[in-house]
Amino acid sequence: MSARAGGSSGSGGSGGSKRAASGPLEAFVLHSYHWSESSLILDLFTRERGRLAVAAKGAKRPYSQFRSVLLPFQRLHVSLSKSVADENTEVHTLRQAEWAGGWPMLSGSALFRGFYCNELVMKLLARQDPHPALFDAYALTLPGLVEGSEPAREQAALRAFELLLLREAGLLPDLSVVTLTLLPVAAEQRYVLVPEAGVMVAREEAGSLSGAQLLQLQAALHTEESVTATVAALQRACVPTLAPLRTALRALLHYHAGTSTLRTRTVMQGVQNLIAHEPTRRT
Repeated sequence: MSARAGGSSGSGGSGGSKRAASGPLEAFVLHSYHWSESSLILDLFTRERGRLAVAAKGAKRPYSQFRSVLLPFQRLHVSLSKSVADENTEVHTLRQAEWAGGWPMLSGSALFRGFYCNELVMKLLARQDPHPALFDAYALTLPGLVEGSEPAREQAALRAFELLLLREAGLLPDLSVVTLTLLPVAAEQRYVLVPEAGVMVAREEAGSLSGAQLLQLQAALHTEESVTATVAALQRACVPTLAPLRTALRALLHYHAGTSTLRTRTVMQGVQNLIAHEPTRRT
């Protein structure tokens, strides 16, 4: 399945500047914004060039082939065009998009988890800064979020992706040492992750991680075989420590994202509250 941008090649306004195609690029749609009555601006996560802002002209038209292709959580091959005179242009134009295979669309609570990952990528990664390993990790994470997966597997997939995102963005401290003293983490000691200070010895056990758990996470992060092996090892290492790790990573993510809460989390909590308070229907 593929879609190609339409329109006349003779449209004016560019002063006759030459056009150059780039691609194909491997990509996922992170978010889309209304641009005009017929077009969208997309935030794409590409393997080769990182996050890109892309104009999909005519994508909202009823018969546009883009409509069936530009879907979130589906791997795409895309081709872009831009002016040769402006290699650093902020918004590129989408020329062609083709579905590159994948898995069933996320639904239910899995949909929120997927958009949560997308929001993290948009907040923590700069545009045009490629992270191919993180792109591959993102693609490997999505199947673990599919509705019906085991709750522990779903949470482990999210925690592993959060750790890899923080590491790729240069925001994750070395989990094998106490950040301020550089002393090795002791397996039997308890520690906390503090946004401003990294790994610190815990004053109380509540919400803390054991040194052994931190060392396992650090070892998993440095699995050298492949991205697939790293993601699998990291998900396994996350399972025994899901609750405290969630608390620790949430603090780090909110701090570096510059927000006290993420939009997707707020929306999901609102939906859950509506469901919880929905009156029981009589049969």
